[in-house]
Amino acid sequence: MNKKTATTLIFAVLVLFVFAWKISEKNIVPPSPSDRMLVTASFYPLAFLAEEIGGNKVQVVNFTPTGAEPHEYEPSPRDMANMERSRVLIVNGLGLEPWILSVQKNINPQTTFLLVAGEGKDISRKGDPHIWLSPAIMYGMAKKIALTFSEVDAANGATYLNNLEIFKNKINALGDEYRSGLSHCKSKSFVTSHNAFGYLADNYGLEQISIAGLSPDAEPSPKQLTDIVTFAKKNNVKYIFFESLASPELSQMIADEIGAKTLVLNPLEGLTAEEERSGKNYLSIMRDNLANLQTALSCSPR
Repeated sequence: MNKKTATTLIFAVLVLFVFAWKISEKNIVPPSPSDRMLVTASFYPLAFLAEEIGGNKVQVVNFTPTGAEPHEYEPSPRDMANMERSRVLIVNGLGLEPWILSVQKNINPQTTFLLVAGEGKDISRKGDPHIWLSPAIMYGMAKKIALTFSEVDAANGATYLNNLEIFKNKINALGDEYRSGLSHCKSKSFVTSHNAFGYLADNYGLEQISIAGLSPDAEPSPKQLTDIVTFAKKNNVKYIFFESLASPELSQMIADEIGAKTLVLNPLEGLTAEEERSGKNYLSIMRDNLANLQTALSCSPR
């Protein structure tokens, strides 16, 4: 190696060292090669919102795997690394992510903005994290995300706020469809596999009867099962709901006991591989839920 080449290499190493030192000094996360803001979401509905609001300005990582249930999922070391590299980390809160306290100890607040989307005065059902099933609350979360993105990435703030307006039209249309579609129904009570639809029921004047608790893995007692069967028989329930990410066994057992049929009511805690392949998303699955509720509750068009 000649003297000129050696001098050039030494200079290059010094430049890289100074650059790395400056980054460390300012606590700045280097930009991704795509120049898109890295956003990590704890599960599907939040990842959906981040993509709707961020568009092509963000790179969204949903660390709850396809087909997994977020109530029980624990972040992997790779998930933790993605969180630490993210400019924004979005979680639901309200007890859905019990690991969040340990994560807060590891992320640097100067480089990663932690947004708890479930905080706010519109959260009326204490202890129930399933807020995304209310279109009105879903818009509130979208607004929080848009404002956070605009603060963290001010250069693209106008894009995020414009995308929020586009999403507002979509979610308002969905809410209007639910109000219209559930306004003339013979029944107002539905039996579902786990206690996920309280916010939705509150929004549209319905009553949810759940087999399991707030987590789909919460086993009901024999008395609870007996009470549900008694209620279903007394109220001539013709459909028992189950969901795609949890076992349908209890729903099927109750349906068999009372001579009812089963239908899917999707809590949208994640997508299955088949739903992903077929291009399903939050809005389309919510419309599927509406159609199945209309069938189960014997609703008539206005």
